[in-house]
Parts: sequence; C-alpha cells; structure tokens
Amino acid sequence: MIQTENLSKQFNDFLAVDRVNLQVSPGEVLALLGPNGAGKTTTLRMLTSVLRPSMGWARVAGFDVVSQPAQVRAAVGILTEQHGLYGRMNADEYLDFFGQVYRMNTVNRRKRSEELLEQYGLAADRKRKIGEYSKGMRQKLALARALIHDPPVLLMDEPTSAMDPESARLVRDAIHGLRGANRTIIICTHNLAEAEELADKIAIIHRGQIIISGEVEALKTRLLGSTQFELRLGTNIDSMNINFPASITITGQGSDWLQYQTADPSNANPLVIQTMVTHNIPVLGLSEVPRSLENVYLQAINAVDAENHSLERPVQVLPGGSQYAG
Repeated sequence: MIQTENLSKQFNDFLAVDRVNLQVSPGEVLALLGPNGAGKTTTLRMLTSVLRPSMGWARVAGFDVVSQPAQVRAAVGILTEQHGLYGRMNADEYLDFFGQVYRMNTVNRRKRSEELLEQYGLAADRKRKIGEYSKGMRQKLALARALIHDPPVLLMDEPTSAMDPESARLVRDAIHGLRGANRTIIICTHNLAEAEELADKIAIIHRGQIIISGEVEALKTRLLGSTQFELRLGTNIDSMNINFPASITITGQGSDWLQYQTADPSNANPLVIQTMVTHNIPVLGLSEVPRSLENVYLQAINAVDAENHSLERPVQVLPGGSQYAG
C-alpha cells in the first residue's frame, strides 16, 4: 500500500531525507520514530504529494506521488500536529466542507459525519464553534476530518498530542479498529509506549536515514539480546553451589533472586525450575523482565551517534540528474 525507494529530499545544501526505503502492506501499522528534525514530517509530506522528492520515488495505494498527485491525495487521510481547524465553523459545517472537497455526495457525507462525530464523542457539541473546543476536542475533530472520505491510507503525526488520558485511549482504540478495517497506517509519535501498543512494525529515522526497522519483538532481540527472566526464591542461595543449565546466561544475582537470559525459554525455564527443586529451593515466582521500545530506540540512536563520533553530519549533495531533481 505504501512503497518508497531511495526517497530523498534536499533543501539547498541540507539533505533532510536521505534514501528512505519503506514497504507497508494493507492492514499494517508502521510507527515512524525519531528525534525532532530527523525527517519524519518531510517524509509524510512527500507521501502526500505536498513536497516533490529530490531523488527516488514513492507510491501510495498504487499511485505515484509525483505523476499522480490527485489520486494520492484522494487515497490518503492525514492528521498533522498543526491541523488548521476553522474556528468560526461548527463541526457539522467543517466536516461537510471537507466532504465536498473530496466530492462526496450529500447523503454520504452527512452519514459519514454523523458516524464520526458519534464515534469520537463530539455529537453533543456539533453546533458549537470549533474555536470554543478544547485541544483534545480539536484533535478528535481533526481525526474525523482525516477519515471523512474513508481513505485506505492514514498518515498521523502525533495523533494523541494534547489529549487527556480518556480521549487518548479513545483515539488509540479507534486506530486499532481502523487497522482491522484493512487500512494502512503510518504513525509519527514521540510516545514510545503508544507506538509499541499500536504498531506492527517500527522504523527509526535519524538524520534523514532509516537506521533500523522491523517488528518490535525482533528488534528487541536484535539490539537487547535474548529474552531475560527473573527468578524469585524463598531462601538465601549465596552459599549454594548450583549448576545451572548450559542454555541460560546469568545476568544478575542476589541472595534470593537471579536474572538470566535464554534464547530458548520453553525448554530452559522448566530446567531452571527443576534445578531449584533438586536443591530444595522454594520458587516464589518466575517472570519475564520487561523490555520496552524505549530501550530499543535509545540503543539504536546511541549506536549511530557513537559510530559517527559527532552529532554534526557532513553536508551531502545529491548527484545531478537524479529522478525528480529540482
């Protein structure tokens, strides 16, 4: 549904996006993560045909972002941080206006507006001026606007920014439902817990380049090592000579607890329990040690910075004569 190859954008001598390659299938949610200024918003603008690539190409819903911009925009719903709501309109007028922009007939746009206002808890305030809405209400109305034409592709920049916890949960639940509707979604967010909850895959962009991408659990194993477990015990084991299974690696130990890593927990964990039983050591609990997406993100960013030895990237000018140059 979304495919890019060497997608790049250069502003004078600044390379904002550098050869980005993405593939997002129907029904998938991709979280695009990165520091401020990493190239996330520029990438989204190219995917919506707002910015012309300096090099490379992108297709959205089968349409080329340069040669077929009208078809791309018709297939995309976008929610940006600066959503540009018209404060003098009410919600009914606002959604009806955008329904007309997308050339929806009267019956369909009124039906769709009704569904979205009910879904996002705005029906009771539909006649109030948007300028009187809270930040959370405005964000929900902006999301309704992005979905008014039921697009197959949804691009979201900080979708729960400025929302109270209840409203943010409502939007996250809505995103779960949209994925079930076979819609492709890209989310740019600084909320890593939100990204981990919603995304099938993540891609981390840093200084314009995708430095790592894949499924969250696979990236945890790749960057953080094998799954880690903690064993809580009912007695002091400091003075005990215990021969642990060869399939585990002890990573930490106290008087009545130990942590270990294993690449094969289904076989290793029963062996660990059996070892404790053999030594008459009561086991109070065995649990997996949580490893968050934040750990993956920081590890990836820090590794790249360490390799470059500097936060300043040298200027790289794209070669002349490249596709979409100028």
